[in-house]
Amino acid sequence: MYPWNMEQLAERIEACRKNSFRYLASRDITRFLLHAIDLTSLSGSDNTGSIARLCEHAREMVVPEKQCDGPAAVCVFPTFVKQAKQCLRNTAIRVASVAGAFPSGQSPIDIKVSEVRYAVQSGADEIDMVISRGKFLEGNYQEVFDEIAAIKNACGTALLKVILETGELKTPDLIYKASLLSMNAGADFIKTSTGKIEINATPEAFMVMLDAIVTHYKLTGKKIGIKPAGGIADTNTAILFLKILENVTGEEWLSNRLFRVGTTRLADKIFEEIMRE
Repeated sequence: MYPWNMEQLAERIEACRKNSFRYLASRDITRFLLHAIDLTSLSGSDNTGSIARLCEHAREMVVPEKQCDGPAAVCVFPTFVKQAKQCLRNTAIRVASVAGAFPSGQSPIDIKVSEVRYAVQSGADEIDMVISRGKFLEGNYQEVFDEIAAIKNACGTALLKVILETGELKTPDLIYKASLLSMNAGADFIKTSTGKIEINATPEAFMVMLDAIVTHYKLTGKKIGIKPAGGIADTNTAILFLKILENVTGEEWLSNRLFRVGTTRLADKIFEEIMRE
């Protein structure tokens, strides 16, 4: 069982909220957050025009004279990967793609793997997959492990983010167990949520996942990234996640190679704040 209860998690989160940043200067916080954002469009109405605008907007956020490096990546459906890759050529902005029966995970594994291969062959630098929560909640842990491992193999050199959908797992012990399982199966990142259900990223789930990452690092020496996503609607909430990250994992995770944040709705606000300085 997971060794901490919700009351203890709440106390730890409140302590993080009150702490000042140790490794980030005030001026650097917004720049770091923007450079950790995966600018995302995952709508049924997505089309070539809207994806072109998304990519152009990402390019506009790269402003060297303001020390603003723009977002880490754009995230799109597999059918738009090739277009996004072309639109973002000659930039450092990566192309991520959801794949593997996003957001439900309810497809046969061969179909999931085929979709991942399609996205990677189209040029995806990163794959965001979802675990089979139904199988996990039934206790079919080996099957979930094997699916992640198969998708990791299909990724080739592409980075794999594994979405736990913590709002459906609900309890800290299940979130912790799913985190460790995903990392052991090959995840490069673990991610809280799809943004498609009522309960998305919460500070409690994020802290539990970070505790799992620290445990995995102590056991293996491998650093795994983390991405809170979904429901992060204001800058103060994004900053709280960043404070929790700094307090639990320390300075080494303060890089978009190990931290991403799914808060597309805040990207413009953060960018405007940087431009006003």
